[in-house]
Amino acid sequence: MRTVEIIMLPTRDRQKAKEFYLKLGFQVIVEAPGAHGETWIQMGLPGGNTTISLASFQGIICETDNIENEIKELHAKGIEVGKIDNTPWGRFAWLKDLDGNSLCLHQK
Repeated sequence: MRTVEIIMLPTRDRQKAKEFYLKLGFQVIVEAPGAHGETWIQMGLPGGNTTISLASFQGIICETDNIENEIKELHAKGIEVGKIDNTPWGRFAWLKDLDGNSLCLHQK
């Protein structure tokens, strides 16, 4: 894993949450129809590399250069990773920590 790319924040109302984060100084990076009929809203601070996504569930998305190698290394350490999903936005594979928190590998 190279960097924390996106922190997914659960929100009840994405548009109201977007307005709140705009007041804090965040900018909209992406606002587009999502894969499951919901709107994907991704925001970031000016000049920052890590962004937030206003979502229906929590998770941390970590960028990787080679998702297959990353999964092999994690399996060697006894960490289970789900299947790789190929999407128009890249390749994703989800896993959970010991407390059930969601983490995701993302290869652009």
